[in-house]
Amino acid sequence: IFRMLEEIKQKYSGLQLQNEDLYMATKFGDFIQMTVRKFRGEDKEEELVVNYVSKNVNNMTVNMPYQCFINGQFINADDGKTYDTINPADGSVIASVSSASLADVDKAVAAAKEAFENGEWGRMNARERGRLMYRLADLMEEHQEELATIESIDSGAVYTLALKTHVGMSVQTFRYFAGWCDKIQGSTIPINQARPNHNLTFTRKEPIGVCAIVIPWNYPLMMLAWKSAACLAAGNTLVLKPAQVTPLTSLKFAELSARAGFPKGVINILPGSGGLVGQRLSEHPDIRKVGFTGSTPTGKQIMKSAATNLKKVSLELGGKSPLIIFSDCELDRAVKMGMGAVYFNKGENCIAAGRLFVEESIHDEFVEKVVEEIKKMKIGDPLDRSTDHGPQNHKAHLEKLLQYCETGVKEGATLVYGGRQVCRPGFFMEPTVFTDVEDHMYIAQEESFGPVMVISKFKNGDIDGVLRRANTTEYGLASGVFTKDISKALYISEKLEAGTVFINTYNKTDVAAPFGGFKQSGFGKDLGEEALHEYLRTKAITVEY
Repeated sequence: IFRMLEEIKQKYSGLQLQNEDLYMATKFGDFIQMTVRKFRGEDKEEELVVNYVSKNVNNMTVNMPYQCFINGQFINADDGKTYDTINPADGSVIASVSSASLADVDKAVAAAKEAFENGEWGRMNARERGRLMYRLADLMEEHQEELATIESIDSGAVYTLALKTHVGMSVQTFRYFAGWCDKIQGSTIPINQARPNHNLTFTRKEPIGVCAIVIPWNYPLMMLAWKSAACLAAGNTLVLKPAQVTPLTSLKFAELSARAGFPKGVINILPGSGGLVGQRLSEHPDIRKVGFTGSTPTGKQIMKSAATNLKKVSLELGGKSPLIIFSDCELDRAVKMGMGAVYFNKGENCIAAGRLFVEESIHDEFVEKVVEEIKKMKIGDPLDRSTDHGPQNHKAHLEKLLQYCETGVKEGATLVYGGRQVCRPGFFMEPTVFTDVEDHMYIAQEESFGPVMVISKFKNGDIDGVLRRANTTEYGLASGVFTKDISKALYISEKLEAGTVFINTYNKTDVAAPFGGFKQSGFGKDLGEEALHEYLRTKAITVEY
């Protein structure tokens, strides 16, 4: 086959043929017709047409698609509706974005279903699928500064963090899962033989079908990558709804996926309302899996909607992650890491340390050091490379955070620092510290999802007591402990009811390590080999011979 194709290409310079072209044309006449069409250029993909909003910002021109991406094309919403997406650094409008309708959802799901059942994607071998994902990762890396700039102006992320984490980890995620594509395999299983017959049982790992992915606004591109890379590596097609307030990097990703060569219908992006688009995806009869990151109440609603056709569901939901700091820790490191645990990405971080338990003997010194370090933080333009702390994601969230702080003061917690909006344009909030927080208080039980450090002290040496307090929450996403005593650390890691435990570090996630919560923080995993299983089904086959 290879020799024949090379002979044809030698005779007809410029003709592009691959082995798969012959495999897909099993009759000689069909192969000749396909070759002639290719030679005439009749089989070329339609050129991708992208309408942009372009802005000169961050010493570059960024080109941002703003329409729905359905079946390989950027199109307006079916009913023509749009909405404004806002720059949280100054409150200005970045772009008017198409707001997908129910009709758009149905079109996107139909395109994804056709691509999965009858399209090139469904026939593609696993190694070729991986090659496309590697190519997409390379394109994302080539456009990393543009993606990070879009992420920064749309979500308020500090540019340096957007470049390193939001975009950098997204590229790593696609490369990691690209490597898994041709390593998804079943197993052979010895079973009882019904003599004199012989039996062989083996399993196949198969893609589920059309998947819906609904992501939050705190890490728009990275949350897209965490879920869609595993979904695509498993061989599924997808319809993704970005958060309504941060759609722009998802739409830029759609453009890059098309330029990487992903077939039409494999990836579809629908900006718009969660109550409309997300709800329809959750209950759509042709969706076979929903992957969601967001609030616990919305996750519960998705579970109810998914019951209509018993979709597979994975949920990464709210958290109130405890961080326990013992007196035998390396204090300066604990202060630095503790601040990162709370203020990383302006506190808009699903695994943020929602409550710090500090041993009594070092409590006051710890608080003093934290306040000293906060005063050194630069709050300002997220595109300024020297900025430490950018604006909150959107106005309604800032208002919610201010109310959260007011509640803490009313309940009797001590506001040591911050708690106010910064007096400048945009949605900026001061990094905040509360102490004397008692277990019954609202701020001890509910996450802020913002730059609010909630500190409670515990009695010296009371390990089991602080463990009980740390576990007295309905959430179980992450947790942490700082101590030089490794036996104590391992004992605590065993007892903490959380999907991730950090020891003498925090926020250290990696594409190869599974990520997900317990209790009302959800179920299912992102990242690592376990994430693949969220997007696969197992079929058992038994043969008698």
